[in-house]
Amino acid sequence: MSDDKVTPRGLSHDRIETNNGLMIFLILLVVAIGGLVEIVPLFFQKSTTEPIAGLQPYTALQLMGRDIYQREGCYNCHSQMIRPLRAEVLRYGHYSVAGEFVYDHPFQWGSKRTGPDLHRVGGKYSDEWHRIHLNNPRDVVPESNMPSYPWLSEAQVDPSDVAPHMKALRTVGVPYTDAQIEQGAEEVKGKSEQDALIAYLQVLGRSLK
Repeated sequence: MSDDKVTPRGLSHDRIETNNGLMIFLILLVVAIGGLVEIVPLFFQKSTTEPIAGLQPYTALQLMGRDIYQREGCYNCHSQMIRPLRAEVLRYGHYSVAGEFVYDHPFQWGSKRTGPDLHRVGGKYSDEWHRIHLNNPRDVVPESNMPSYPWLSEAQVDPSDVAPHMKALRTVGVPYTDAQIEQGAEEVKGKSEQDALIAYLQVLGRSLK
């Protein structure tokens, strides 16, 4: 009998397990196929692609506030996704549903919570509370480690930014009308960045009754 080692042929277990390159390729192939099977159907499910009843696109002022929210990196410490867990629902309110985020580009879900989740913060506090909180968070929450944003009350929203942004969002499905786009600059005229950010915060999570 010959003691020569027989080289495995085809996609035998021995060949796959002893060939690092082949194993990596097959793992990536399986993950890619599995990902497509899981993700692609979501694009065709109405529950994930259609807005919930009553959901409206952001107004021009709210949209500018959302830009400021992203520019200042608020998403680094605050998520906007309440998970369907009892502890989260008791603390933050009704869990988030996909139809609430149809007009969000990009969404602000996140998982980092140095500060609380903000998805249901709309209407929870007054505008004045938000002004004080943004100027110096410790005036209303003594234990807060959130930085202050006093310059937002002085900086003005640039009306020329509104129309291009709304037009861009319309190309990805946000149903802005020509009239809304034309009136957007006038809506934000004379408004501070603080006004815009508060307008955005006050609308968060209020579409789901």
